[in-house]
Amino acid sequence: MLTRRALFAGFAIAALFPVGVFAQGLPDLKGRPVTVVTENAYPPLQFVDPKSGQAIGWEYDAMNEIARRLNFKLEYQNVSWDAMIQAVSDGQYDIGMTGITIKDERKEKVDFSEPYMRSEQFMLVRSDETRFSEEKGFAAVGDALIGAQPGTSPFYTAVYNILDGNEQNSRIKLFETFGATVQALKTGDVDLVLTDSVAAKGYVDASNGGLKVIGGPLGAEDFGFIFKRGSDLAAPVNAAITALKADGTFDALNRKWFLDYKMGQ
Repeated sequence: MLTRRALFAGFAIAALFPVGVFAQGLPDLKGRPVTVVTENAYPPLQFVDPKSGQAIGWEYDAMNEIARRLNFKLEYQNVSWDAMIQAVSDGQYDIGMTGITIKDERKEKVDFSEPYMRSEQFMLVRSDETRFSEEKGFAAVGDALIGAQPGTSPFYTAVYNILDGNEQNSRIKLFETFGATVQALKTGDVDLVLTDSVAAKGYVDASNGGLKVIGGPLGAEDFGFIFKRGSDLAAPVNAAITALKADGTFDALNRKWFLDYKMGQ
């Protein structure tokens, strides 16, 4: 495993090279201003560091590097998940990022980048949970509740892969943010939260033994950045994603955020 010091040293060396060397073959957006919106509620992809109060995470590092290589000027904004896709569709923001699963129905409103990450959903529960250990066991415990944000992949997985296919099922409690679902899990207001392995690891690491992951993966999903339909930013960002995958930058970010970084330290 690379140490945090080794990774930072590698990034520091990389930063010494002029942008043109790294961006060879990539479009030059000539300092164009680009507004990126996120929720800051999905560690370690994007979240507010409890120590510094700064917004950090895998997606921030990736987007900062994409901006550097394409030569555009970043401005970050914050909005709730339930407003994000429509806001980007309406052109209020140029790019949206918050671990957004690429889905055909969402493509009717926004354009997606190429996938930058593949993840699988897992069951996040309190560490003292013994009533169930997988999805069928949860479904059999009639008074057990699951917390989810409406319109998200975890919501639909809860409805169609765990429960009875009824989107109005009273066993699903709805929350405005993903962080609120995890807080409800911690306080006992719900008994299960579905999330991908990325966020699950971050919350387990931060829980001081209070949370755990049970069962196996409930399906793979690809994450992408979103743009207004027809945005001329999609093609340059896709080119940068391809370059970042090819030269190992995304692998380095994976090591930094999923192996070296521990939430709460």
